[in-house]
Amino acid sequence: SMMSELGRETVSAYAAAKGGLKMLTRNICSEYGEYNIQCNGIGPGYIATPQTAPLREIQPDGSRHPFDTFICAKTPAGRWLDPQELTGPAVFLASEASNAVNGHILYVDGGILAYIGKQPK
Repeated sequence: SMMSELGRETVSAYAAAKGGLKMLTRNICSEYGEYNIQCNGIGPGYIATPQTAPLREIQPDGSRHPFDTFICAKTPAGRWLDPQELTGPAVFLASEASNAVNGHILYVDGGILAYIGKQPK
């Protein structure tokens, strides 16, 4: 998860767990690379799933959920990601095309980690 790279209130335990997985990925790479074993991960951004649907619903007053507004403002494309957008990166990491890729987290986050937001006018 990209939360291994970011800080945000209310997700300390989750972010710490994701940071641990990131370091486990790097250590498995170091420990088993000599056996031609690659260990990589995918760090997804905010994905539109049934679980996140309540956060994306229009509110009774016609407004958007505050978290939906927050995510869309922080993502350069201004939207949640579709689950199918993880397919290509997963296929790449599972293929021989990624044989020289080891110890990395491939962030599929719509650019959140690279984007600080729009400049005020």
